[in-house]
Amino acid sequence: MAEFEVTGASVDDITLLGEWAHDEGWNPGRSDGHAFFPADPGGFLFGRLDGRAVASISAVRYGTDFGFVGFYIATPPVRGQGYGIQVWRAGLERLAGRNIGLDAVISQQDNYRRSGFRRAWNNIRYEGVPASDAGARPGDGVRLLHARTVPLAQLAAYDRRFFPAPRDTFLAAWVSLPDRTALAAVRDGELHGFAVRRAARGACRVGPLYASSPEIAATLLDALAATAPGTPLAIDVPDVNQQSVRLMERFGLTPSFEAARMYTGPTPDVDLAGMYAVTSIELG
Repeated sequence: MAEFEVTGASVDDITLLGEWAHDEGWNPGRSDGHAFFPADPGGFLFGRLDGRAVASISAVRYGTDFGFVGFYIATPPVRGQGYGIQVWRAGLERLAGRNIGLDAVISQQDNYRRSGFRRAWNNIRYEGVPASDAGARPGDGVRLLHARTVPLAQLAAYDRRFFPAPRDTFLAAWVSLPDRTALAAVRDGELHGFAVRRAARGACRVGPLYASSPEIAATLLDALAATAPGTPLAIDVPDVNQQSVRLMERFGLTPSFEAARMYTGPTPDVDLAGMYAVTSIELG
């Protein structure tokens, strides 16, 4: 009889996870795992059948009371055999007692509701080659800097306006990996925007995109697009931020994918008006 067990991930497993996510059409960033894994090394679980990885989930702890689920995958040969649900239960057990978030594809939302999740908003992926916005003006005194030059404590404090828990270790890796561009909009020493573009197997992913105004968001997006002219971008936009939806349309991007942001507890009190794109549908 085949033996099935759920274990933690190795470094090589994280690479495999990226391949599985690509096969599902999720288009993760090429080096995202190098930021994801340090965020919570114990938060990546694999179901193994006779030692062979066949299912996965990430159940990453942030702070003391928040967690995020992603990468819930059962490989096609074992679907419908109960292995995926065993991995799911292990992931939820790891996050017991926390408010848990996830991004649910449309077809799975009813299943997640039965597990206690409820919808907060939809993240819509806008994709395409962005039109240049020559009229983007951030406002007087706003400068764009490489985010790597901004003190990490300042960057992390700004991120806390948009994310329910501290994630300093994750952010340090997220802005410093070599295949990405991270920009900060600064006025009089204060952050007014932050955005990251990273390489992926398909369209380059952009996330997060935070800004205190549509003008700053447009300037950041225009600057990121200019680093790789003619390259398509994929941006996951919370539909409750209608200014961001209009911005994507202004840049000529079109919807290609949709997932519901769901939580087991109260919707976190974050600055949705300033969140023009979430960081990642995999880890929040």
